[in-house]
Amino acid sequence: MFDFKKITQSTDLYNLHTHTQFCDGHANMEEFVTEAIDLGFTHLGFTPHSPISVESPVNMSTESVKDYFDEIERLRRLYGDRINLYASMEIDYVSVGDGPSSDYFSNLPLDYRIGSVHFIPDIANPSEMIDVDGKFNGFKARMGKNFNGDIEYVVKSFFSQMMAMVDEGGFDIVGHMDKIGFNASQYRDGIDEEPWYDRLVIDLFENIMDHHYIIEINTKAWLQRNRFYPNLKYFGMLKRFNAPVVVNSDAHYPTLINSGRLEAIKLLNVL
Repeated sequence: MFDFKKITQSTDLYNLHTHTQFCDGHANMEEFVTEAIDLGFTHLGFTPHSPISVESPVNMSTESVKDYFDEIERLRRLYGDRINLYASMEIDYVSVGDGPSSDYFSNLPLDYRIGSVHFIPDIANPSEMIDVDGKFNGFKARMGKNFNGDIEYVVKSFFSQMMAMVDEGGFDIVGHMDKIGFNASQYRDGIDEEPWYDRLVIDLFENIMDHHYIIEINTKAWLQRNRFYPNLKYFGMLKRFNAPVVVNSDAHYPTLINSGRLEAIKLLNVL
């Protein structure tokens, strides 16, 4: 069994959320490995966006899964004496039975699994799943095209998807649990400070704790957007309930493997 505690409670450098050529990363896996070694990392986990049942230019194809595992093994043979390399996926939750808990993902030889939500139902056609992740310009366009400008529907649907994923299980780490807050707050300033929004985050947190999952502190947006996922204002809640956490950079470029991680760890420790 993958020993998260041994990695996260040591002083070793690690990142367990990394995207490469198999999805929307901007370098191949070997470039990430050599950069991680140069930076003094001892643990690196690869997490391509999983194959998915809806059309997506970001997610890896089912046909490329074998190539992914073959590349992990090749890199372990080359660099395994210098760094621990892990095979994982960031698995999208789409709908009941279509996500991390499915037999397909359960049977893959993954070291651990990140469960994440990037898609919610179209407001007029709930069978069509719409990407609410990514850059704000695309999000804003989909707000008009797919959601009739109803930002509260989008936020509530995101957290509903997260709650359903947690209930179904099949993963180890909850990925960027409140990431919708950034795009939503760009669309309607201050929405992520409203009491009903806080209630959704707290309810999700409590559900995660009831199911004993690890919460990712995702640092990808810290340097550019001054934002962690979960938001910094919820760090006190993580500490108060002694929630198990893993601090990941969600790196898409080798030079960003450690981006924001040390800042998050420091802020978490001073609370």
